[in-house]
Amino acid sequence: MLQQLPALVTLLTVLLMAGTAFAVGHARVKYGIKAPATSGHPAFERAFRVQMNTLEAAVMFLPLLWLAAHYGLGGWAGIAGLVWVAGRTWYAAAYLREASKREGGFTLGALAWIAVLVLAVIGAGRALLAA
Repeated sequence: MLQQLPALVTLLTVLLMAGTAFAVGHARVKYGIKAPATSGHPAFERAFRVQMNTLEAAVMFLPLLWLAAHYGLGGWAGIAGLVWVAGRTWYAAAYLREASKREGGFTLGALAWIAVLVLAVIGAGRALLAA
């Protein structure tokens, strides 16, 4: 079961990214921000930053998750990945309300990302040493 967690975490990450994209679209309509503009009402700008920050974080997170899983640490990586998703969700919700409240979610997500990074390095390192 634990070895399947990276797949679940990947699906949850995609849903989180879709949710942030929806929030940007909703804010565009609500505040009358016409594409391709990326600034205007502060609530729209927060939604846009949440989406971009989430995409940027996912680009670094997902490859590490799957490297750790590939090298036999999928259970641990999946657990850390669930924490990452929880942290990024907290970050997004807090940032959408008030930018200054995003720190807790960011910190939790960053710690989980570091854990997945360490797992990927350990897994790849063991594989290289065994070769």
